[in-house]
Amino acid sequence: MIVADLLRRSAPSGDAPGSPGGDVPRHDLRLAPRLGLAVALVVGAFLRLWQIGSLGLNSDETVYAGQAASIAGNPAYTDYFPIFRAHPLLFQSLLSVYYQWSDSDMAGRVLSAAFGVATIFATYKVGAALYDRRVGAIAALVLAVMPYHVVVTRQILLDGAMVFFATTGLYFLARYCGERLDRYALACAAAMGLAFLTKETAVVLWGGVYLFFMLSRALSIRLPTVFGMAVVFSGLALAFWLALRLSGAARTGDNYVVWQLFRRPNHTLAFYAQTVPVSIGLVVVAVAAAGFIGRRVAWQEGLLLAWAVVPIAFFELMPVKGFQYLLPVAPVAAVLAGRSVMLMFRSQRLASWTRGRGRLAAAGLLALMLTAQSVAVWPVVSPTASAKFLAGAGGLPAGREAGTWIGRNLPRGSVLLTLGPSMANVIEFYGHRQAYGLSVSPNPLNRNPAYVPVENVDRELRQGNLQYVVWDSFSAERSPSFSAKLLGYVHKYRGIALHTESVTVTAEDGSATLRPAVTIYEVQP
Repeated sequence: MIVADLLRRSAPSGDAPGSPGGDVPRHDLRLAPRLGLAVALVVGAFLRLWQIGSLGLNSDETVYAGQAASIAGNPAYTDYFPIFRAHPLLFQSLLSVYYQWSDSDMAGRVLSAAFGVATIFATYKVGAALYDRRVGAIAALVLAVMPYHVVVTRQILLDGAMVFFATTGLYFLARYCGERLDRYALACAAAMGLAFLTKETAVVLWGGVYLFFMLSRALSIRLPTVFGMAVVFSGLALAFWLALRLSGAARTGDNYVVWQLFRRPNHTLAFYAQTVPVSIGLVVVAVAAAGFIGRRVAWQEGLLLAWAVVPIAFFELMPVKGFQYLLPVAPVAAVLAGRSVMLMFRSQRLASWTRGRGRLAAAGLLALMLTAQSVAVWPVVSPTASAKFLAGAGGLPAGREAGTWIGRNLPRGSVLLTLGPSMANVIEFYGHRQAYGLSVSPNPLNRNPAYVPVENVDRELRQGNLQYVVWDSFSAERSPSFSAKLLGYVHKYRGIALHTESVTVTAEDGSATLRPAVTIYEVQP
């Protein structure tokens, strides 16, 4: 019903120049797009909140939540999570308000989900500003059920909030290009400044803005406007730099920059090509690309393409690749898919080919696209334990349960050795016990500056400075050599298994089976 209404009615008189609706009769079209937007917001909120606490936090989530708790001065976290680490603190500062009076691990996920739903609205506004309200409504529906955007905004990650501010900046930039009013350019710079204060990688998107104006023949930007945007953006971005300097943590920030630039690659060059298009939706990608066949690229498409191409190129060249790093591309894909559907709906050539059924074909394509997205997104919101773990793609099964058990059963002041820093973060967040990762390199160039290596494991175990060892299957999948080394220490120091957390996984024959996920050993000096 909603799909039919969106496609049946004509575009309003306030459509943007160059919109796909310029060649059809114009009537008031307020109800159908607003109804589509309302459905997108409700469905998007449901998908981002449904069973949001079924799995405990993963390593990155515990770090950001722990930072928020430390900002709030919560004594249960301040010893384990320093306030300044690798990124700015806008998201963590907002979350810290909650940690002043409670410490639920789900508050950060709810905040991230709220930013995700707000991004659906911002995407609608981008589509409406560049084309018309129906394109915006379709884009909102696509983003609402897009697995890539849903999975990231169900976690305590900075990328969901950053993409909201960045997409808001894209909306103001679209308004500036369409109306040539400097206030929209300055609003774009302010939104991009907030995006930077959420995650500094947002600065890469300025490369897309530069590329667009450099290549655009139809649009230009005045030097005073550029200067004003630079002042607004720099004024906001400097807030993080000043916080580092005034707190005495400037060296910490510098160390993170060096480490991020020179750390070893964690994935192959094919990583994004293998994961992101599937998560966005192959049908969405195909529909978005189809809109360029046989058509001239107007400034609207040029802006969207420049916005997406630069971060894709940048993060592809970066040695470290994260599943969520290309999230700014998601709203662009949604808007381009909405544009393609509306172009198909209005195509006279398609109407002649289909003997007057072109609009029905367009409606069918939109229904197919949304159905395919909905089918793909459901496993994301109904998570089950898996034998493998992809950073940025979900929670950590059994981590919360193991950490909670440690907090309740091991003596205060206990020190644990884990396979890597990921499980150490989880234990420190849920168990409030000091933990060190075996895989943390003693070479400062090869480790995160926040982590302290164990220089001589045998000595620390013999002297009783490490009393417990924690093995987990997820770290073991990624580092089998360190897994074997850790279990060697367990055997050498007469380790006794005190507790095991298991998860249900699907075996090769399709049957459900229990598999040990986390085992806690007590070792003897």
